[in-house]
Formats: sequence, structure tokens, C-alpha cells
Amino acid sequence: MPNKSDFVVEFKDIDKHDIPLVGGKGANLGEMTRAGFPVPNGFIVTSKAYYAFIKENNLATKIKHLLNTVNYNNPNSLNEVSTHIKKLIIHAPVSDELRKQIFGFYRRLGGVFKDALVAARSSATSEDLPQASFAGQQETFLNVKGDANLILKVRESWASLFNARAIFYRHENHFDHFRIGIAVVVQKMIESESSGIMFTVDPVTNDKTKIVIEAIYGLGELIVQGEVTPDHYEVSKHDFKINVKNISEQTILLKKVGHLNKSVKISARVGKKQKIKDSEIIEIAKLGKKLENHYYFPQDAEWAIEKNKIYLVQTRPITTISTKKRDEKQQKSAVIEEEKHHEIILKGSPASPGIKSGPVKILHSEKEIDKVLTGDVLVTKQTNPDYVPAMKKASAIVTDEGGRTSHAAIVSRELGIPAVVGTEKATKILKNGMIVTVNGLSGEIYKGGFQLSSMPISMQQPREFIKTKTKVYVNLAEPEFAKEAAALQTDGVGLLRAEFMMAGIGVHPKKMIKDGKRHEFINKLADQLEVFCNAFNPRPVVYRASDFKTNEYRNLVGGKSYEPVEPNPMLGYRGVFRYINDPVVFELELEAIKKVREKRGYKNLWLMLPFVRTVKELVLVKKIISSAGLYRSSSFRLWMMVEIPSNVILLDKFIYAGIDGVSIGSNDLSMLILGTDRDNSEVAHEFNEQDEAVLWAIENTVKTCHKHGITSSICGQAPSMYPNLVEKLVKWGITSVSVSRDAVENTRRIVSECEKKIVL
Repeated sequence: MPNKSDFVVEFKDIDKHDIPLVGGKGANLGEMTRAGFPVPNGFIVTSKAYYAFIKENNLATKIKHLLNTVNYNNPNSLNEVSTHIKKLIIHAPVSDELRKQIFGFYRRLGGVFKDALVAARSSATSEDLPQASFAGQQETFLNVKGDANLILKVRESWASLFNARAIFYRHENHFDHFRIGIAVVVQKMIESESSGIMFTVDPVTNDKTKIVIEAIYGLGELIVQGEVTPDHYEVSKHDFKINVKNISEQTILLKKVGHLNKSVKISARVGKKQKIKDSEIIEIAKLGKKLENHYYFPQDAEWAIEKNKIYLVQTRPITTISTKKRDEKQQKSAVIEEEKHHEIILKGSPASPGIKSGPVKILHSEKEIDKVLTGDVLVTKQTNPDYVPAMKKASAIVTDEGGRTSHAAIVSRELGIPAVVGTEKATKILKNGMIVTVNGLSGEIYKGGFQLSSMPISMQQPREFIKTKTKVYVNLAEPEFAKEAAALQTDGVGLLRAEFMMAGIGVHPKKMIKDGKRHEFINKLADQLEVFCNAFNPRPVVYRASDFKTNEYRNLVGGKSYEPVEPNPMLGYRGVFRYINDPVVFELELEAIKKVREKRGYKNLWLMLPFVRTVKELVLVKKIISSAGLYRSSSFRLWMMVEIPSNVILLDKFIYAGIDGVSIGSNDLSMLILGTDRDNSEVAHEFNEQDEAVLWAIENTVKTCHKHGITSSICGQAPSMYPNLVEKLVKWGITSVSVSRDAVENTRRIVSECEKKIVL
């Protein structure tokens, strides 16, 4: 295994657990290489090298300053800042040490007297995760030759972490710009005669019985960009019979011409042919099934064929899988009455399921994205990552070109909006302002708007509930999302954060007490708690009592009068110690809980204690709880967060003191075990929830709880981000996992697959 300090590593020395060092793309290439899949040889310039480069050139402060000037509602502002940051990175020098290492590994690929032809692919350390796909946001450089050229492409890859679209995506999804690093995969170039993408389930219908393959001539960039419509093949996963072949005409291909990659026209006679042989379709499908069996999860893989040999150049988990059961016959019958009144004006390839109506808005380039208004049907030739802000506003997407694996298709599935691609003539037939209905499951566009509210419930894509022994809870904070989250396949709320609700009240609790508004605070908090309990009843709602740090409390109105200024609030006046030292605010929370449970009748509300440093603290805080008239019972469980090393070391004693369950806070626990602050850009890259020491602590916690017969859960971000960790947790015997809303459905699927594997 590689050392965390390594600047450059070979594929054979890494595996799927090394995402923090080599990114999602790099980790999967290493995993496939070690498992014996046909992967072109290569090496990776690690995220450690990127962080060292940023530090050596003192770029962090400059980049932060520039990011602070961005107006995220103004594309010009975003592009301007992006350009400045990329120039800083591209023109900064690379250290002699790193340059020497890269040159050494590059020589091994080509030999002493020959420069290897390679591809340089960016690999962000947070890409290809279940809840977020960073695909297409960073750059790929093909046909790179020569060591000086390679160093330039490494710098350009680093710079692409600050592409305008990547900055915007991180901002929208609340990712810290400096917690995400970037590695660069350097891989021997496959000059492919044909290339494409393979899904080990149907990405539109979620049919697990088939493997979907799309193919084009030449290099594969055109298929992802959606510049050509690929051949579409469907293969039975059971007997590898080719059941569907849709051959598309290809007019251009991308290939190396001299030192450049050029789009070259091809004749109609060649372009209309099937792009790969039947035997190659079957061989690719068999590799797909083998990949899925290896990862225990559906895969989205890229392949290439050079001199009749098939290579896998990338794989990732499918981030757009839904547990919704799509029944095409049922959906067709559901819209039959509507179809009588609406003519089909256009057909294409179904890319993202659902039916939505809206006015057409035609875009001819990404420079026009400001024209798209909320609810428009976005129509364009093809999309790229720069279109994402407009796609998020659209009710549906329609493109002239591209297949089910194009950028437009993948992003539409991630956003959960209908899409039809490869229509060939949408931008010519459809007119701005025309009202149309897009059926993303059938690939049809109708004239006029459907009355969606009158459609049967069957049109809303009913879900098949996946039963698991391990409970899957959801992490929540905002009351407005309670009903939406309750409709998911979740067994309850495993973490309800007090801080967001109290911040919503806006005034420091002590100021409200001083102003004679004690009961107003209790009622406001109780009202918010009731929203969650009502939405999830009778499923449990585990309320984690307030764990504001002093710097966060100071931001509330009146907070500066009651909160000290601390040099390190994370290790300061917080958690249960605060309740014991000054119980007045905690008593308000207990009164709100009691009101919801006893006066409003919601017995599904439980309590979780945060940041309990010692067993003595647990004993003392339990006295405060019982004094408020709240007692542990079958309907009122008391949980404790495990987020401090002392919780793990003395867990037996904490359990003896009297708790019903624990929830592992992987974020704080990882920071305190590794002695690193994930919010500090200087050391953030050392934060790793999959570190060996952290995994030991989690395993020990789960097994200790099992020994004593109490429940164990985990509520940090780790299970949302790492499917392989969920597999470990299930094996260790965890009783529940609690994840973010967007990760619930995928996590339940992963848990189900892991449980089946254990039984087998």
C-alpha cells in the first residue's frame, strides 16, 4: 500500500480505499489493476503532490481571496475569477523533487529512448461518490507526449479543479474548496478504433437484468460530450444474449493527427455500420458483470478497443440509481388518455425517466444559460458541464445529439429531471416558447402540456421497498424537508440537529430568557420538533441536543453577551459539559421535548447527547434529564454520540452508566483520533474517515455495543461517501446507519446487497 506522503504511485500499489490520496478515478484504476482487469498501465501524481504544490507557492491565501469576490449569480464573475485562479496555478513552478519523480515514472512507461504517448486525467478526491458525481468537471488531456509537456498537463489538471463549473458545483453542494484535492492519472494512451461506455444496469429503467453498452468510432471523448449519437446495445446479464441493437450514423470521429486530437469526417457508408462486432459486445458485457461482482455495486465503466484488444480505462459506481420500480407498460397505459389529445412531434433516445411539461427554451451555446428560467424545457445541440446551472432550473432536457451516457443524460438523472437525447433535430423543429411535454422514459416529446396532477399515482414511478435488517436512517435539520425525507425508504431520523432549528429562531436562548421569552423559545422549538415527529410517526426521531460551539453561538442575536472567545472552539465549551456547568438552555430543550411527547402525543421523539467527555459527565447529565421528568423507556431511548477517543476507550463504562444506544460521529471522531482539523486547509488533506485508526475505533464501538445488547449507529458523512465502509459496518453488526437525504436510497440498496452477501 502507498504511503500518504508519496507524491507519485503506480496503479498496482493502490486500491479502492485510496480515494483521499489518488481520487475516485485513480483508486478504481488501481483496484481494477490489482484484480486482473485489462487496464492500460500507468501511475498517479497524488493529491499530496497537489497540496504540497499549493503550499510551496503560497497559493491558498490568494485563491481564497479571489473566491471571496465571486458573485455566484453572475456567470461572468465566476468565469473571471476562475481564469485568474487557473493562471496562478499554471504559471507557478513545480518543485525539482516532484518533477524528478514524475519523469522517473514516465520513463518506465516508454523506455529510456522513447517518449510514451499518455493520457492525463484529473481525479478529484471527492469524485465518483454515491451522493455526488464530479464527472466532467475537471480536464482530461489525450495524446500527451514528452516530459515537459506532461508537467504542463499536470499543472493544467490541477488548475481545472477551479474551472468555473467546478467552483459553482462545490458552492451549490456546500463542499469546501480546499477540502477537495486533485490527483492526476497518467495512463498509457489507447489509440482506440472504437470506444464507449457500459452500464451494468439500465441507467434509465434500473433494470438489473441487462447490461447497456454504447459505442462510437475513435476516441471516447465525443460520446461523453454528446457530440455524436452512439450505437446502443442491450445484453442479457444471464446468458449474454444481445437483445437490442440500435445503430446510429456517425459523421465524425476524434483521433490523433500529428501532435493534435482532431475531429475527422467519416463516410456515410462507414458511419452507418455497427461500431463493434457482436463478439466484442459480448466480451465487454462479460467484463461488466465481472466488475459488478467485484465491487458488489452497479458500475459505469469506460472501455476502448485497440488492435482487437479490449481495455477498461475507468469505472465508477452508478450515482444515479434509484430504488423506483419503472414499469414501462404501466406508464404507457397511464398516459394513453393524454396521448389521445397530444401529438408526438419528436422522438429520441430515453435518457432520464419522468414526464414534465414546459415552454421550450433553445440554447445555442453555454453563453446563453442566463436565458433559461425555472420550469423551461431546455433544448440544445448537446450539453457540457458549463450548462449545469441552467439544467438545474429546467423542468426537462432535450438534445439533438448524444446517447444515454452523454453529459446531458447523466446530469439529468442526477438532477431527477426527464431527458430525451439524440433527437437529431430538436433545435430545428421546436420553437422558443412552444409548450411541450417530455417523456424521458419513452423518448417522446408531445405538443402541449400534460395535466400531470390528473395522472394516476402509477405515473409517479412507485418504489419497491427494500427490506433490510440493518436500519437506514436519515440525517435532518430543516423542518421544510421533513415530509420529503419521510417519503424516502428510511426507518426514521437517526440525527436531528438542534443547531439549525435554534439558528432559525435566531436569538440566543439566554437573551430570550432575559427578555422574558422563555416559553416562546420552548414553543418555537417544540413546533419544529413536531413537524419531524408528525412526518415520521411512528418511526423514531433521534434529536441530538444542541452542540453549538462558542463561535457559532456568538453569531445569534445577543450571543456576544453570553459566549466567551475561545482559541479552539472545537475543543472548548460545548456538549454535555455546557449542560452541567450552566443547564438553563438545555432545560429549555428538555421542556420542548416533553411538550412534544406528552402534550402533543408524539412518543417517537428520542434524545441523543453530544460530546460526552467522561463517564461522570454522563451520570450528571442524566440527573438533569430525569429532574425534567423524562425517563428512559421503550418509547424514550437515550443515545450518546461516540465522537471522542474516550468514548471508544471507556465505552463499557459509558454503557454501564445507562444508555440505550450510541451513534458514531465519524467527522469529529476522525479529527480527534488523527489530530487534524478538516476545516484547516493546511492539514485538511490528512483528514480521512477511512484511516486504519478510525476504522479500528468504529469497529470496536460496534462490537462493544453488540456485546452489551444496545444499538449502534453512525451519523457522520462517511457512510454517505464510502459504500465500502457501509459493507464493513454491516459485517461488524451495526444496527443502523444514518445518512444524508440524497444518499438514503443508494445506502439501503448497498446495505441490502451486503446483507445478502453475508448470508451467502
